Amino acid sequence: RKLTALRDNSNYFRMRLMDMGLHVLGHFDSPIIPVMLYNPTKIAAFSRECLKRGLAVVVVGFPAVPILMSRARFCISAAHTRVELDRALVEIEEIATLLKLKYNKSTFG
Repeated sequence: RKLTALRDNSNYFRMRLMDMGLHVLGHFDSPIIPVMLYNPTKIAAFSRECLKRGLAVVVVGFPAVPILMSRARFCISAAHTRVELDRALVEIEEIATLLKLKYNKSTFG
């Protein structure tokens, strides 16, 4: 039952991040969800904005990854409720808009 909840939560969260235009790496069913930041100057800003909003995130930059492959990693749990995930997604969308992280959406319509 918990494995099913974990898979469902992970896939729901991943799809919603992709729908908002973020560049998401990794595989479906994985509870570790990397979101590309690319620009190293966005690492601290993303982390700070998440902290302000009460979101736990792991940011990864150089030298752990190549200099222009900075990312944030979200870790999803079977214990997360859909309400908690939706609240986090609203906050992440605000941060993504603020920091211009929606690389998969055209700004020209």
